[in-house]
Amino acid sequence: MDKVIEVERKRRLPDGGEALARLLASLGWRASEPVTETDVYYSRPDVDYMVTVECLRVRCRGDFTEITYKPPTTARTHADGVISKEETNVLLAAGQEELANQLLENIGMRRLVRVAKNRTVHRHAGHIGAVVAIDIVAGAGAFVETEVTGSDPAVAAELVERIEKRLDLLGYPMVELPYRDLVLAAGAGVASRRP
Repeated sequence: MDKVIEVERKRRLPDGGEALARLLASLGWRASEPVTETDVYYSRPDVDYMVTVECLRVRCRGDFTEITYKPPTTARTHADGVISKEETNVLLAAGQEELANQLLENIGMRRLVRVAKNRTVHRHAGHIGAVVAIDIVAGAGAFVETEVTGSDPAVAAELVERIEKRLDLLGYPMVELPYRDLVLAAGAGVASRRP
């Protein structure tokens, strides 16, 4: 079985995404209902995930809860603003968000920050495995993430580039930091940070 790699690039949007949403609709991309996702990020006491750019988070969206781990960022996983990483996701039963957070804290993980975002995902029948997500991140701003999942990172990265070009996104500034880092830098998530 091939490993599934998520390849993504994020850009800052100047207008909250309204113009992009209209363009996506005109090109046949179908929008999901907007959802609110809450992510609580963690780090190990002996390894600073802010330095290694690893991700350990508990994500909650309605009745959906999962724990996700993404390995450290390296020159191989991050090039030209494109991030290619294998994710490990553990789906939990509905309502287990607080138990998941408690478990991670009980085994010594350090809570870093809580990030809340409103996300609308757009899909196109001609681009299976690709999504364009418009995210409004509390305390950080509006962003677009173009994501492609597949087994070949080079092919996925090429599709990300083609989609961005078609959507006229190449002029928007790339954002290489995770939302976790942006929220912490803005001071918006510091209240949730624990020592």
